[in-house]
Amino acid sequence: ASNKTRHPEAKTMRAALSHKFINILAVIFMGAAFMQGAATTTAEASANQLVARISISRQNMEVVVDGRLVFDWKVSTAGKGHVTPTGRFKPTRMHEMWYSRKYDNAPMPHSVFFHEGYAVHATPHVKNLGRPASHGCIRLHPDNANDFFHLVQAYGPKNTSIVIVE
Repeated sequence: ASNKTRHPEAKTMRAALSHKFINILAVIFMGAAFMQGAATTTAEASANQLVARISISRQNMEVVVDGRLVFDWKVSTAGKGHVTPTGRFKPTRMHEMWYSRKYDNAPMPHSVFFHEGYAVHATPHVKNLGRPASHGCIRLHPDNANDFFHLVQAYGPKNTSIVIVE
């Protein structure tokens, strides 16, 4: 189970729908339900927002949609001798498939670039997830990278924040 949700209704729906679309549908459903019940200024301010919170020390990425934690995924950030930038970023460009110009044309599926050449993207090296192993990018399981990529498309880069902390 590479995708973890904290919402029981997603597990029920997951059995009926294909994996490729279930996470996105669940997020949209939960976001719509949240927006209908929004009563405070704070809740309204978080509506239509997608936040990816990456913790370098915990090697995880929490995906928060409209103020609600929806996913908590393992990642790989910079390994020894490399750096993952910290701070708050907006996506600058996206590619369903990109090949690294810096690292031997390495494939970077479902890339969401956020700072210079750094991106959140899929990796085939899933056994390394949960520990530092990248050249600085945020590596995700391919299913999770696909879901994140499509969420950013749905919410739009201006409504998406990528927050990286130590």
